[in-house]
Amino acid sequence: MPRKLIDISVPLRNDVTADPPGNHPTIQYIDHQQGLPRMLQFFDGLKAEDLPDGQGWAVEQVSLSTHNGTHLDAPWHFHPTMNRGERSWTIDEVPLEWCFQPGVKLDFRHLPDGCVASADDVEKELKRIGHKLSPLEIVVVNTSAGAKFGKAEYVNSGCGMGYEATMYLLERGVRLTGTDGWSWDAPFVYTAKRYAETHDAGLIWEGHKAGRHIGYCHLEKLHNLDQLPSTGFTVSCFPVKIERASAGWTRAVAIIDT
Repeated sequence: MPRKLIDISVPLRNDVTADPPGNHPTIQYIDHQQGLPRMLQFFDGLKAEDLPDGQGWAVEQVSLSTHNGTHLDAPWHFHPTMNRGERSWTIDEVPLEWCFQPGVKLDFRHLPDGCVASADDVEKELKRIGHKLSPLEIVVVNTSAGAKFGKAEYVNSGCGMGYEATMYLLERGVRLTGTDGWSWDAPFVYTAKRYAETHDAGLIWEGHKAGRHIGYCHLEKLHNLDQLPSTGFTVSCFPVKIERASAGWTRAVAIIDT
């Protein structure tokens, strides 16, 4: 059966606003001429003119966080424990079965920046698209942040998924979710204002902290979610296997049978 593949990942790039200041990746590009001296060192007597077109290899040196680019957060990122007391899994312990499942898209682009989506918002959207959740489906949230990737306002754009909204999904068997925003939760600038007004620490990272009660993973910095249907696609998002890590980079892809 023919398939359409949609890249729902963002690239790792220098000088693009995708993280708060001081948290950006750094990529040093070494082209074929710059890589030539290193290549010659490996082979005694080798000269540049002996190689095709006198060219060596191209490589890159990258300095980044496991949370740069499109990545999958493990339960360990959220809290030391999950499932009400078990040790949280790190990214190398996440079941691969979670990472290749049918997808469901919730379209929350109409919600204002900083809004905390509720369980009621999720229920209404599922009713609108006529879908009943099944265990292990991957639920991705299309927010207004997706259209602002690479712009200065990206980090502070889009709605977030609150504790109630997250638990609504987890209680129905969802174990992997995703967003095209910088964070699964509402942008920090809005949460900080709410905390200043209420001093309620329960508002901080409330969607992430739902993992204390039911362990789950989520994808952050997805892209092109506006190109996906509400249902009828599969998400592939296997993370890089980094021992004891809180997250792993992934080339997330949506697969649509045509």
